[in-house]
Amino acid sequence: MAEGAAAHGSVNPWVALAYLAAGVFFILALRGLSSPQTSRTGNRFGMIGMAIAVVTTLVTHDLATLPEIGIAMFLGGVVGVTVARKIAMTSMPELVAGFHSLVGLAAVLVGWAAYLDPGAFDLLVGDAISPVSKVEMGLGIAIGAITFSGSVIAFAKLSGKMSGSPILLPARHVINLGTLAAILVLTAMFAHTPGMEANLPFIIALTVLAFIIGFLLIIPIGGADMPVVVSMLNSYSGWAAAAMGFTLGNTAMIITGALVGSSGAILSYIMCRAMNRSFISVIAGGFGADDSGGGDGEPREQRPYKQGSAADAAFMLEQAEKVIIIPGYGMAVAQAQHALREMTDILEEKGVEVKFAIHPVAGRMPGHMNVLLAEASVDYDKVFELEDINSEFAQADVAFIIGANDVVNPAAKTDKSSPIYGMPVFDVDKAKQVFFIKRSMGGVGYAGVDNDVFYMDQTMMLLSDAKKMVEEIVKALD
Repeated sequence: MAEGAAAHGSVNPWVALAYLAAGVFFILALRGLSSPQTSRTGNRFGMIGMAIAVVTTLVTHDLATLPEIGIAMFLGGVVGVTVARKIAMTSMPELVAGFHSLVGLAAVLVGWAAYLDPGAFDLLVGDAISPVSKVEMGLGIAIGAITFSGSVIAFAKLSGKMSGSPILLPARHVINLGTLAAILVLTAMFAHTPGMEANLPFIIALTVLAFIIGFLLIIPIGGADMPVVVSMLNSYSGWAAAAMGFTLGNTAMIITGALVGSSGAILSYIMCRAMNRSFISVIAGGFGADDSGGGDGEPREQRPYKQGSAADAAFMLEQAEKVIIIPGYGMAVAQAQHALREMTDILEEKGVEVKFAIHPVAGRMPGHMNVLLAEASVDYDKVFELEDINSEFAQADVAFIIGANDVVNPAAKTDKSSPIYGMPVFDVDKAKQVFFIKRSMGGVGYAGVDNDVFYMDQTMMLLSDAKKMVEEIVKALD
């Protein structure tokens, strides 16, 4: 018995109930993943929901023989386990982008399979596919193709195989809008043109243009906006799955796709607000990217600053009562999270209170810093978000900044001409002492603006690789 679309026949109530149960587990999974303390439970709920959905689909659809299904699942499992074991936690953003690309490609392949053999998917009404099913199919293919090519570019930028700076094409907005309009027109023509042979040029052109627009939308977006890009691509993959769910009449795909799509869009919007970025500007492909600068610029003026050593930092840290650590992407690149956890343990043994402050857009994907700190076994109770800890900097003896820059820049509060103006930042300037670890005074962060924190009277610059500096501080503390 196969569960077709509502238009193709009635749905077995037991199948509908199983898919509903899977949807409930997916909702519980999202709820669990909203907090580090409940994330493991959330993962388990997600696994249970997916198991119910997969088993129900296999039982109710005559897709393939059991040996074929078993071989496919075994091969997929081997690849998944291998990738999970080999990929370092610091490479998690590009891994997520890579997985998004697979979801998009799967949507494209399912859409094409449904087009080439509509009878196998119960899509035929008489001798032809209905216009509604064609619209759903076209949108699913288009969104999937955009997700695939966009995720490939995001992977290349995040992994360093492609420059993280915006690549700005002439008249890019006109090109993007024209391409999107062409995709919509082709979808309409595909839906209302009868006959397989007459439809073929439209669906081919639709697929090719969707792959191209995915590429064009992501290349103008700089590294600073990558967390939003990863979140938005996650949303795209959900909508692609939902569109395919409508095409196939699969309730589980519709529910799952809608959950992923909406949660990804909401998260992207929240992150845009945290970065003082326009949501429409980012998803439209780098509107304003020519104003936001790159990440490898030079400070705009040479100003005096104080440079210290690991021994200086260690002495002042062990004299402190309260230390707040602000990690950023530099910590991830240097893989300094384990050394940082060791430094935290030593300071706590000496009676120092240590807390971690996480900015919503620190790193290259949502929750990047939280994942790295969790991997280093940092206690969840010590990790706080911006709004929960910002008021405590006035009572902190030391603000310890490791690899972060723009998220502690006071220009976001004072300089209306700054590209980061309006972005909530940590009030590190209120701490009694600031230690700032960065490789050199040359780089100024992805926003391309200098940081007054470098030159404050209470700031000591620790110029070195983040991991090396923290390890030297640990030795000095011992």
